Parts: sequence; C-alpha cells; structure tokens
Amino acid sequence: MPAEDSDNLLKQPEGQFLERKSCYEWNDRAERWKLLSARDMARQVAETLAAFANADGGTLVVGAREKEGQPCGLQQCPEDRVQVVLDAQRTHVVPAIPGVTYRWLETDGDRLLVFDVGPSMVVHQLTDGRYVMRQDDQNLPFRADAIEAIKSARQQTAADAVFVREAGMADIDADLVAEFAKRIGSRLSTGDLLLHFRLAEKLNGGLVLRLAALLLFGKDPIRWHPVCYIDFVKWAGTKREFGADLNVVNRQRVEGPLPTLIQSAFDVIRPHVRERQQLVDLLFEEKYEYPTFAWQEAIINAIAHRDYTLRGTPVEVWLFDDHMEVRSPGAPIPPVTIESLQRSEPVHASRNPLLVRVLTEWGQMRELGEGIPRMFQVMEQEGLNPPEFRLDAGGIFTVSFYNTVVYPPEILGRLQELQGLGLSRNQCRLLAYAHAHGGTFTSRQYQQLTGVDVYTAQHDIRQLLSHHIAILPRKGGRVYHLVVSPEEQPKSELEQRYEQLLPEMEQVGFLTNASVRKAIGLSRSGATRLLQDWVDAGIVIKRGSHRGTKYLPSDETDS
Repeated sequence: MPAEDSDNLLKQPEGQFLERKSCYEWNDRAERWKLLSARDMARQVAETLAAFANADGGTLVVGAREKEGQPCGLQQCPEDRVQVVLDAQRTHVVPAIPGVTYRWLETDGDRLLVFDVGPSMVVHQLTDGRYVMRQDDQNLPFRADAIEAIKSARQQTAADAVFVREAGMADIDADLVAEFAKRIGSRLSTGDLLLHFRLAEKLNGGLVLRLAALLLFGKDPIRWHPVCYIDFVKWAGTKREFGADLNVVNRQRVEGPLPTLIQSAFDVIRPHVRERQQLVDLLFEEKYEYPTFAWQEAIINAIAHRDYTLRGTPVEVWLFDDHMEVRSPGAPIPPVTIESLQRSEPVHASRNPLLVRVLTEWGQMRELGEGIPRMFQVMEQEGLNPPEFRLDAGGIFTVSFYNTVVYPPEILGRLQELQGLGLSRNQCRLLAYAHAHGGTFTSRQYQQLTGVDVYTAQHDIRQLLSHHIAILPRKGGRVYHLVVSPEEQPKSELEQRYEQLLPEMEQVGFLTNASVRKAIGLSRSGATRLLQDWVDAGIVIKRGSHRGTKYLPSDETDS
C-alpha cells in the first residue's frame, strides 16, 4: 500500500470506522514495553472486529499505538503468535465473522497488520460471553436483542448493499472517486478504493457494483434510483395549500451523486434562509432565522438514513414563513425512536452503513450519534425552540425547525443593556429564562438549564448579585429575583443592614467582626454569619484570616 495510505491510517483520529491496537503493554516493574501474549492480542483483535461487524464495519490497524498512531510494529512478533491473531475472528467470536480481510503494511521499517471488516447481517458474540458494538471510538457492551433489532430492521430496508449487475465501471465518475481518495489521503485506484469500502466485489475477473457505489459516485444516480434527489419547495404562509389556493413560491429539484447533491442542496436553500436581528456578541452566534448547522445536519441525515427501498418519494425540504421541514422516506430504525430523538439521546443506528461510512470519511457526516444533540444545542443557543420529530402518514420521517424566538423583545432588550458587563453565555441564558418564568430563578434551575455544577452556579449567581442584576430578598432563601433596572432596584435586607455600616466603612475603609458587633449589636457568631452573607452577595470582599480579617467594599458597590 502506498505511503499516503499508511499515513492516513496512522494519523487520522480513531472513530466509528477506525481503531488502532498496539501489540505491546507498558510494564511498570521493568520500566519497558512488553510484547503482549498471543491470547491477549487475539482477544483485543476479536473484540474490535466483532464490534465493527455488529455495527457498520471498519478498519483495525494492529501494530500502532491507539491515540498517537505511532507505529510499534509486529516485526518482533513470532509467526505462530501472528497466526493466532489472524485466526481471532474465528477462535474468539461466535459465529465466526465472515468476509474479514487482512493485509500487511510496511512503513518506515515497521510492519503493520490491517484488518478490514464489513457490517454483518448476524449478531456476533465474543467467546467470553459479551456482545459489543462500535459507538464512535469505543467498543461498547450492547444487549444481543438490541443488536438483533438493528440488524433485523436493516435487513428489511437495506438497499445500499444490493448488487446492480447491469452497471459497470463506465457508470462510475472516476474524477469524483479520485477527489474522495485525495480527501482521505489514499492513492488506491478507482476499483481498489471501491473494493476497500465494500462498494464493489470481484466477480469473474471484473467488478460488480453495489447500489451504494452508484449513489455515491455514479455519473447518473437517478438511472439507478429514480428518486435520488432533493425536492426543495418554498411555500407562502405557514401551511401547505392545494388546488386554487396552491401556495408554491419557489420549487427546485437538486440532483447528483450524494456528496455533491448535499453541497448543491445547501447552495440552493441557503439564499432562502432569511436573516434576523440577533444579539450576536451577547447571546447568539448567527443571524439566520434557522441555525445553519441544524438544517444542514437534518438534510445530511435524511440523505444518509432514508429508506432507499422506497422509490416513490425523494427527500424533501419545505420552507414556510414560520418553519422549515426536512422530510425523509422511512421510519427510524431500532433502537432509535421518535421519543429518543426528542430527548436528544445520542443513539447509534444506520440503515445504510456503506453510505454512512463514505460520507463520514468524506467529512460531510459527523460521528454517529453526535449530530442530534448538537442540533438541539445550536437551536437553544439561538434562543429558538428545539427541533421537533414526527412520523407522517406514508412513513415520512419529518424534522421541523421553527424560527419563532423563545424570548420576547423586552427580554432581549434587557440583555442588550447588560452587554458591557462581561456576562457569560450561561448567565445570559439564565436571565432570559428567569424573565420568561416570573422574574425568579434558583441555583438548581440554573444547573439544570446549563449543565454547570453547583460551584460554578454559585460563582455565576454571585456575580449577578454583585452587578445588582439579581437579589436574594430573604436571608437564607433559595429563590433569587431579577432587578428590572438599576434605578428600580429594591434594597435587599442584606443591603439595608450594610447601609448601617457605611459610615464606618467610609471612615476607615474596611469592616471587622468587632466593628460590626459594635455597630449593630450582634454576637461574634452573628457578625461572622452576616459578614459571610455580604461576601456571598458580592457586597464586600474578605481579606486576611483569623484576627487580621478585614472586609473591604467590592469594586461594584456604591460605597
């Protein structure tokens, strides 16, 4: 294999379709690397091959360190030990994994062993009793029935692996294959690259192509699948009308091999996504009515995961005045459900593993399971409602995005007023949340809203108190109240008591436990608690310790 291919296997990050395994382990006692036993090497190889086969296939490189990709080679490994590794998919997996291929790779004097395995239609179990499945860059334990459900659904609807015997290499766009090879750092020929990604198989001295090859790299994909295109429709109003009230404003059909089809669809749709006024530096990142990542991710998923056995409806993108719909033929396959999607759960399942692998390697798809949670995140960051998922009549899976901002203009205006205070994005989200929920919030609500821990929440809320954006009206209370504007700020109990000490603070520049006891008539412990409350509220700053402790006015107080 050319050097470029070895560089690609060693340098690219591990993920859904790639893993590296070293044949050495570090021995702390001897302070050196020790060659693994043949049995341990075979177990590790078997686990990854089974995980790949139970998912969408992949490539395993043996003889390179996992994270760094540094070759450590197999040249010191005896041949009998190597043979144990080569037999791992039969001796350590039940049933044996079919179609596993391997090849040797020489790079800078190191000898590497590269396994390739495709997705299997049966569930494979390790001889130690475990079932594993590939998820991102990990081999995770999975229930056998869950894997079986995924494979059963895939068998019923999988079309990308079907052989198209009437097609030939003349139907493949060699330039597009060469572009893909360049992107992944490979110098394989067109035919070898198709074989490597299991898009073709050898037969009688030639190649027979799978449908996936023609959808991805075909000169005319619609010849092989009549609805392999995207239908973009822009409607006037907020719903679809028919007959004399037909409200189509613009309609375009986007065609091409899937990698170029996706980009072409983006180019066609983007000019129709309007801009709107946003608090770019304070709360939001983009000015478009729909976050770019969200609708583009939905289109990529629609293309990659649609049911290609259904040949009557294309992927559709409908744009209304108030929302966008991305419509894809075919219900989600188990274990994915409408409910799990609506909960933003990162669930792995792909109906078309051959398509998914190439689109992921191309860089158009994110690692499986990442896209949906990120879609929710960017919608929330834009102040928009989360995406909605539903299964329409006829088995059309629909993702909807609404452009109505969650927070009313007066809330956004208040956030604009506070822009110069250096508030974090999470603090802004908390203020917008509180405005929409009666002007109050708690630390627990903040933690649930943003995912921060209790210590970060406490720190962020103290900052809001010090800026007089929020107050804690009742000593020892848990419910914070927003201040509408600095001029209208009511004095909290803490601040009212602090005002009693202002003459002392202005005279000497600080307070002590003794001065508080004398001015207000508290006990030592009572003064200690009050001073700590002022510190927590950002009214004073504590300096020193024990008898030398002093309390200075904070930079933000008006004293």
